[in-house]
Amino acid sequence: MARWRIVWLCIAALLATLAAAPAAEPPGTKAVAIFAGGCFWCMEGPFDALDGVLSTTSGYTGGELAEPTYEQVSAGGTGHAEAVQVVYDPSKLTYQQLLERFWQNIDPLDPAGQFCDKGSQYRSEIFWLDDDQRRLAEESKAQLDASHRFGQPIVTQIAKAGPFYPAEDYHQDYYQKNPLRYRLYRTLCGRDARLAELWGAPTH
Repeated sequence: MARWRIVWLCIAALLATLAAAPAAEPPGTKAVAIFAGGCFWCMEGPFDALDGVLSTTSGYTGGELAEPTYEQVSAGGTGHAEAVQVVYDPSKLTYQQLLERFWQNIDPLDPAGQFCDKGSQYRSEIFWLDDDQRRLAEESKAQLDASHRFGQPIVTQIAKAGPFYPAEDYHQDYYQKNPLRYRLYRTLCGRDARLAELWGAPTH
C-alpha cells in the first residue's frame, strides 16, 4: 500500500510540474512587436535578417492623428514616430532576441532623435502590446542602464502600443528596392559610424 502511495505521489508531482511549465508555442504561431529607431527604412533589414521573422512593415505609431501621411509625420507635431512592425514566429524567435537586435541598431543615448534625423518623429521607442512585452522591455532597458556601458543614461522610451498605420508603399522594403540610395543614406546620416562606435561590429 505504501509503495503505491509513493508511486501516486510521484505521478501527481510530475503532473503538477507539467501543468506549471509554460507551453511551447506551436509552429506557425504569429506574434507582433513594434519598435521605433529613427528612419524606418533602416530598421526593416536588421529584423528581416533574423530567422523567425515573417515580415516587417514600416509605419507610424504613437500619435493622435488617424491615418497620418509621411508628409504629416515627417513635419513633426502629430506625435507619431516612424516605426517598424515585426511579425515573427515565437517558436523560432523570442521577444528578448528582438529586443537585443533593436538595441544594437539604435543610439539609445540621443533624446533628440536618431543620427542625422532629429525630432520626436525619429525618437527611439519600444511599443509594448501586452504585459509580458512591457516587463521584458523594461528589464532589458534596466539591464543596459545598469551595465554603465556608455556612461550615460538610456533615454529610449517604452510605451503601450496604440494604432499602427502602415506607411506608403514606396517606403516598404526600401532597402531592397533602392539598395544604393539606402546605403548612401546610412553613410551620410552617420548611422553606421555611430552604431559601430556604440556597439562594435554591425548586426545588419
